[in-house]
Amino acid sequence: MRDPDGVPSALVVRGLTKTYAGGFTAIDGLDLTIPAGSLFGLLGPNGAGKTTLIGAICNLVRPTAGEVKVFGHDADTREARAGVGLAEQDINVDRFLTIRQVLTYHGGYFGLGRREAARRADEALELFGLTAKAGMTAPELSGGMQRRLVLARALLNRPRLLILDEPTAGVDVDLRAEIWNLMRTLNDAGTTILLTTHYLEEAEALCDEIALIRAGHIVDRGTSAALREQYAAASIADLYQRVLAPVAS
Repeated sequence: MRDPDGVPSALVVRGLTKTYAGGFTAIDGLDLTIPAGSLFGLLGPNGAGKTTLIGAICNLVRPTAGEVKVFGHDADTREARAGVGLAEQDINVDRFLTIRQVLTYHGGYFGLGRREAARRADEALELFGLTAKAGMTAPELSGGMQRRLVLARALLNRPRLLILDEPTAGVDVDLRAEIWNLMRTLNDAGTTILLTTHYLEEAEALCDEIALIRAGHIVDRGTSAALREQYAAASIADLYQRVLAPVAS
């Protein structure tokens, strides 16, 4: 699928289903298209299928059925993987490498030569204010600095599609503002961003469009203003409660 200007959509998901070995179906026939250049929000409660969807996009989860394409390439191809950057919610970096080594080795995963990977690592360290801590390991960093490291790693391959999974969870006000500014800057420069967040005001402030996911299905999508009007919701939090809150049994 292509956008009106002829550029392939950043993400096309068709009929995506994932049933795990125990029989639990996390995603069931999910369809989602994200235009290139957008800053797109994905809102849903825990267990809605967000993590499974992200895993399928990043070729970390093998779907039971359906297809995922990143800028026209199947998600399991080298071209698709090279175009995606992922900053996961959990701090999952090697505990024994220095943070400069974490970034340099990550560049190697994307086929960067040693010199180019080192150059990009130094750029990322400078961008995120980590240069003075380049020789430290992740456990020696504060929580906020570890979050900066995860973001720096996600950007090292200069992705066309950047997936940010709860990027401001547990950070202080100053770092949250920095991350917001970074997202806007990257998006203005052409990077497509898929943002998952439980901070509803964050989605409303940043996202061009929002998709609501519940029980493995996309319930609805649109701008925050259009969705609030459609569901007669006074705020994005009110919308969340009306559309995504668990139904009492």
